[in-house]
Amino acid sequence: MVSLVPLEAEIERALTQHDSIVLDASGITFGDSMFIRLVMTTHHRTDLRIAAPSPVVTRLFGLIGADSVLRIYPTLEDALNA
Repeated sequence: MVSLVPLEAEIERALTQHDSIVLDASGITFGDSMFIRLVMTTHHRTDLRIAAPSPVVTRLFGLIGADSVLRIYPTLEDALNA
């Protein structure tokens, strides 16, 4: 399991330079409450687009109902063009 610290730092950096963030979630193999907190906090702060979520992420978002509020796209290209 990789720490969320690098992802959180990258999101903070991106927020200073961009109006929206695209998170390529295709390689995420584990998500816990800290991951959900980071995603939902980012969603509330900016235009967050989740691209190509892995099966783990898709299941997690579905279990907690986040899939009904987050902008989720099947591919990175779709998220970038939205």
